Amino acid sequence: EVRLVESGGGLVQGGGSLRLSCAASGFTFDDYAIAWFRQAPGKEREGVSCFSSSDGSTSYADSVKGRFTISSDNRQNTVYLQMNSLKPEDTAVYYCAAIIHQKYTCPRALNVYRFNFWGQGTQVTVSS
Repeated sequence: EVRLVESGGGLVQGGGSLRLSCAASGFTFDDYAIAWFRQAPGKEREGVSCFSSSDGSTSYADSVKGRFTISSDNRQNTVYLQMNSLKPEDTAVYYCAAIIHQKYTCPRALNVYRFNFWGQGTQVTVSS
């Protein structure tokens, strides 16, 4: 059974940092892509960042570029999202999602329907 578990969310002041983790299990870490999405109250789920193991591609939403960094640790089967210079508008529930056993190049605009497996989400709240 494929399982994705997010952690690392919390409350932080504006300008602060958090590191989210997405621990994956139930599949071999060969060709996969893991993306981070977020959803604020009353808004649609939006793509934040993506990492693909098949070609090493990464992508970021314009709103987070230069502030967020995605990385992968295959030994730990974990993908991280380092979030720096956080802003109140970054407040949302953050989800990680996966495509497995496929070659995939991370596009700039992530399609939520392309990802088959999802975690339960972790809340990030940034105070002003």
